[in-house]
Amino acid sequence: MKNLTVQIMRDPLDRRWDDFVAASADATHYHRSGWRDIIRDVFGHQSYYLYAVDASDHFVGVLPLMLVKSLLFGSHLVSMPFLNSGGILASSDESAAALSEQARRLALDCSVDNLQLRERQGRAGFSAQTDKITMILDLPASEEMLWAGLGSKLRAQVRRCQREDVRFASGGSELVQDFYMVFSQNMRDLGTPVYPRRFFQRIIEAFPDEVTIMVVYLAGKPVAAAFLLAYKDTLEIPWASTLRSANKYSVNMYLYWNVITHAIKNGYAHFDFGRCSRDKGTYQFKKQWDTREVQLVWNNYGKNGDQHSRVSAENSKYSLLISAWQRLPLPVANILGPWIIKGVP
Repeated sequence: MKNLTVQIMRDPLDRRWDDFVAASADATHYHRSGWRDIIRDVFGHQSYYLYAVDASDHFVGVLPLMLVKSLLFGSHLVSMPFLNSGGILASSDESAAALSEQARRLALDCSVDNLQLRERQGRAGFSAQTDKITMILDLPASEEMLWAGLGSKLRAQVRRCQREDVRFASGGSELVQDFYMVFSQNMRDLGTPVYPRRFFQRIIEAFPDEVTIMVVYLAGKPVAAAFLLAYKDTLEIPWASTLRSANKYSVNMYLYWNVITHAIKNGYAHFDFGRCSRDKGTYQFKKQWDTREVQLVWNNYGKNGDQHSRVSAENSKYSLLISAWQRLPLPVANILGPWIIKGVP
């Protein structure tokens, strides 16, 4: 590694960062430099964007890292917080090892409780957390082929919603408010603090050509919504919600049917349903669309060796807090939620 140098990217970000990401087959949207300013501006977290260069000063690897500090949940160095992936992107094993070593050194310098790289493979020197997966649907060539491949129960559920006074809308920033109305209420009902609305607005501002918002209206009111992010040949749905009061009308099936057919009509090869825990409720929902599982590996390096903290709604020690949160009036939850969630990576 003596021919490699690892440095921290300073302002402004070198355009070679995004050029390297664009040329890498293993890159995700979350490796793009625009996420640094989104997370810094909305949540106030400090960035450590590491990059490796060779002896000729050519980029050979990048690792976006954000420092997340909280009195409630401790300190974490994460690639990438609030998002489904990140981690090391390198052109060789040598450059990957150099970035890994520098990240662990930085974690010790920052005295964080845990360094976490959200990836799809294990990494030497880290403990692998493998309870999360993502579900991918390889898209057929046409809407008709998709419909023919669905089970009769799923087709009936899509038709069920169409018998109601239902309307579907697709757009951008003009739908943020309606998306957030559904999303924030669903998060409160799940007992989970919500992201600020500004988070989603900033994503649209940074990536206007890659974001689509879709909303289902029942009797004129938004009841289901999805926030879509496009990258190369894949359309991903990192955030989606349905109001519980509308579940009996199968609006979630109608939403996803419209989202997936939108992906087909716009020429995407894959639809990413987003991360979930295997065999949980959302897993079963995603599986029925004939998806395939892709393992997510969150590589952790903490102060206590292989021990790392789990800040998760599935952790039983938070059950009382979740129950109390579900009873909060929605306006109160929407005020308190962003202040809390910014410390949960």
